[in-house]
Parts: sequence; structure tokens; C-alpha cells
Amino acid sequence: MTRIFDLLFSLITTIMFLPFGFVIGIIIRIDSQGAVLFRQKRVGQHGKLFYLIKFRTMKHDARGLSITSENDIRITNVGKFLRKWKLDELPQLINVIKGEMSFVGPRPEVPEYVQYYNQEQLKVLSVKSGITDIASINFRNESQLLVNSSNVQEHYINDILPIKLKLSLDYINHKSLLYDTVLIIRTLKVVIFN
Repeated sequence: MTRIFDLLFSLITTIMFLPFGFVIGIIIRIDSQGAVLFRQKRVGQHGKLFYLIKFRTMKHDARGLSITSENDIRITNVGKFLRKWKLDELPQLINVIKGEMSFVGPRPEVPEYVQYYNQEQLKVLSVKSGITDIASINFRNESQLLVNSSNVQEHYINDILPIKLKLSLDYINHKSLLYDTVLIIRTLKVVIFN
């Protein structure tokens, strides 16, 4: 049932946002050099690796940490806007259509941070990753939480990641089509009203 919902909803949403995505792509190319889309290796259901697709929000030659704080100098001017309104996430509809992700589910993490999961936390990999979940709603301003950190990566691994994983595990224990619908509505409210 979830897969049918994901497929139908993602196809409809992709068609609706296609012209908008085309405009975003043009603006990204005008703002900075490089590809319009950004692909990053993530760990999905059952530990399977896949490439998460986003609109590129960083300079094309950006190197460094997989996480970013709000004042990260790698982020382009257009990238700041796209991140603020979560528009960089739109291409993940392709991941949903391909069956690599669901609309709702634990956010897929990069392999370098999955290695810090304990046995209990690894249970988040038992379900399909999602575009949104309770952790992404609660940590929608994660980059602001990291901005004053002396060690961004250490702060993320020790303080933020365990809370996100706890929320994701809680989601798995209460997972239902109704709960997923509630989380989609809450996500839209957060994005629209920022």
C-alpha cells in the first residue's frame, strides 16, 4: 500500500513541479559553475547503498564534511535560499519513483556516520528511507544548531545524531499510513511557514 501511495504521489508531484524544477536548474547554472543536480552516496534499507539526488547548493569544487553549518562558505547564494525553503530536496522524488526511498521514513545517512550506529540504532535500516520523518521536522534548522560549534562533526555525531536516531526508531514503532499522512502535512506546514 505504501509503495502504491509513494509511486502515485511522487509521479503527480514530479509532474506538478517539473516546470518549477526547470527554473531552479537555470538559476543554479546562472549563479555558479557546475552541474544542476548533486548526487551523494547514502545508506538505505537493509544497508543498501544508493545515490540521493538533490539540487546542488554548494560550489562545484566543494570538499570537506558531509554536514554543513549555516555559515558554511561552500554554500552558494542560491543554495542558501534553496536550503532555507527545502527546495533542494525536490529531486529526491526521483529516488522515491525508483523505489530507493519513500515519502516518509528515517532520513538516509552517509556511510561515514552509519558506522557510529549501535546495534539498536541499526534498526532504522530495517525500513525504507524517507524524504521526511519526525527527526527531519524537529531538526529542520540543523545547520543553525551547528553554526556555533567548535567541532561541527563531533557535535553532530555525539549530540544530534543520537537524538535523530531515537526519533526515527520511535517513528518505526508507530509507523502507519495515517501517521505518515500526518507527518507529510506537518512537513508541508513547516516548509510553507518556514
